Amino acid sequence: MGSLIYKLVLFVCIIHSSIEARKLTESDDQSQQPLLFQYHNGPLLNGKISINLIWYGNFKPTQRGIISDFITSLSSSTSIKQPSVSTWWSMVEKYYKINKKPSSLVLSLGTQILDEGYSLGKSLTSKQLVTLASKGAQNNAINVVLTASDVAVEGFCSSRCGTHGSASSSLTSHAKFAYIWVGNSVSQCPGQCAWPFHQPIYGPQSAPLVAPNNDVGVDGMVINLASLLAGTSTNPFGNGYYQGPKDAPLEAASACTGIYGKGAYPGYAGELLVSPTTGASYNANGVDGKKYLLPALFDPLTSTCSTLV
Repeated sequence: MGSLIYKLVLFVCIIHSSIEARKLTESDDQSQQPLLFQYHNGPLLNGKISINLIWYGNFKPTQRGIISDFITSLSSSTSIKQPSVSTWWSMVEKYYKINKKPSSLVLSLGTQILDEGYSLGKSLTSKQLVTLASKGAQNNAINVVLTASDVAVEGFCSSRCGTHGSASSSLTSHAKFAYIWVGNSVSQCPGQCAWPFHQPIYGPQSAPLVAPNNDVGVDGMVINLASLLAGTSTNPFGNGYYQGPKDAPLEAASACTGIYGKGAYPGYAGELLVSPTTGASYNANGVDGKKYLLPALFDPLTSTCSTLV
């Protein structure tokens, strides 16, 4: 299954989703060669999908609110100032349209499970992540495991910031469910997993941006979670949309890593909106006045990275 292995384009961490991961290696400028996305004839997520959150470790209520409000914002029908999180998510629908597949994908916030007692300890293996993900409902769902800043995870920081994949359902024979894991990197590797809200470990050392919710770790988690949600929806079982090798694919968001606004280049996130009161940088509005920084998504119709601003 996939892992989010990070690749630094100069210093920018490259998120490979699915199966998706960020690798700490240098790579050529991805703009030099056009990306050709292919559809590998597998199923995409469809219908009404609940996103269940499994909180592992100690998270403050405000931190849980940042992420749960982001999930709610994906399909919010309320009047939200543009550019919005739901507008960002609507770009995913293009992957359904190019193969004339009806898109009725509707995401909603599902059950939230708290494991504040660290039931599996503070050092987790990849297999244990699947065990935790299995605690959520396994039908018409994406189960998201979120680990606190004091939890070590196999490969975290050294080779990945998070992951998405699928596992066999314990409820239905031959069925699989999709899952995501994202870790809070604030005390372990914010330079890899929370850029541009923290100084990078490599490359140009420009000043970090102010996080829109004043939480470097959790705002970084939102970026990684957004990337992985896009990859999960368009390549949930490893045979959907991606470019490159199956074991290290470029997907809807990982093809545009490090790009958040127009004019982005390695070391520069692009032209973003800035809050006049807090100085925080963002590109998407959410419910309850929340603001977020979300990654560009690869547009399969134009073969370019599409940004909200």
